[in-house]
Amino acid sequence: MMGMVTATTILTYLDRLNLSIAGKYIQDEFLIPLKTMGWIFSAFLLGYALSQIPGGYLADRYGPRKVLVSAISWWSILTAATAIAPRLPFGRWFGLAWSFAIVRFLIGIGEAPSSPCYTKIVANWMGYAQRGLGSSFNLLGIGLGGALTPVLITFIMQHWGWRASFYCCGLGGILVALAWYFLATDRPEQHPGVSHAEVELIGRNRSNDAQFASQGHVPWGRIFTNRSVIALVVGYFCQGFPIYFFHTWLFIYLVRVRGFSLTQGGFYGATPYLAIALASPMGGFFSDFAVRKFGKRLGPRLAVWVGMFSSAILLWEGAHAENKVSAILLLAAAAGCNMFASVTFWAACIDLGQEYAGSVAGLMNTLGNLGGWLSPIVTAYMASRLGWTSALTLAALITAASGLWWLLVDTTKGIGALYRSTSC
Repeated sequence: MMGMVTATTILTYLDRLNLSIAGKYIQDEFLIPLKTMGWIFSAFLLGYALSQIPGGYLADRYGPRKVLVSAISWWSILTAATAIAPRLPFGRWFGLAWSFAIVRFLIGIGEAPSSPCYTKIVANWMGYAQRGLGSSFNLLGIGLGGALTPVLITFIMQHWGWRASFYCCGLGGILVALAWYFLATDRPEQHPGVSHAEVELIGRNRSNDAQFASQGHVPWGRIFTNRSVIALVVGYFCQGFPIYFFHTWLFIYLVRVRGFSLTQGGFYGATPYLAIALASPMGGFFSDFAVRKFGKRLGPRLAVWVGMFSSAILLWEGAHAENKVSAILLLAAAAGCNMFASVTFWAACIDLGQEYAGSVAGLMNTLGNLGGWLSPIVTAYMASRLGWTSALTLAALITAASGLWWLLVDTTKGIGALYRSTSC
């Protein structure tokens, strides 16, 4: 099941990042200005962010398997439709740029339930002591998907054009949706490949503080009045802003600002995601270790602080580095450290949300992706007026702010009435 989570995250990042690679070709073909391209990039994030809370509710209410099958099918069809966006009715009604933006907005709505569903799967399938590790499988997929996307999409575009890359991503998504339909279940006791002894083992390792099956309505009042939840989601807003530079502008930054060729841009554009693939499991192991060593109050804070403050320093240094190779390697390390810390954010959704972990994850990811939605817009304006160094310096400062918000996060104080101090 964790392998399924990782594979699906790889797919989501192929579909999320393909436009950032194809963006140069689309800009050149349709003469789209830089600032307008920033709004097209952000359209995905707006749809994705606004649909997180409904996606989390659906994961809690109906289970992650059904939701993922529907969501993957939705966004895969629309990903393929990106190739014909200039010929869609949206183009005649609102103009070419709006047609791309609307399709990307709808893809974002489709992808929104994915992360809350992953959190629900981790809650159902992984033991209490492995929540950090379990949460890292999602972020491992981000790293692998991000590393694969520049190489694969660049190769397809160079041989068959940018439209073919969207068709291929759409077809891959349909295959992944079929895999979820035939191979996955919501809980281990429902899976024919899990023995009774394995079900008992998972049940013993899984925390008894919540049954992880939502009963009744989501207690939004308790969620929005919980100080730790509010600090968590605001901190994730600050986490999302810098990381989406890598998801949107990185390839264009490497080619047009740092002077890499298209092939070099595809190669070096993969380095932040290789760093994420390496750092995410390390962050999971470190988060679980810190909780065992220092407890559930201090341990998660240390894991986030190590990652976020390191990321801020590396992002700052990469922005000011004169050598282009040194710059991208520093930026890549910054991305890895960001996701090293992000693992603990997702584990905290389970600790704080308990039986409503999907809803808390949806709320957190809403704020994270609103930060991501602002990122390409603000970056474009900053880069146009003050230069790219200033834009990346701002991202470094916001990264540090993400870590500081964890001064207010206490994962021992969850929202659920079933929460037991014995699990702290």
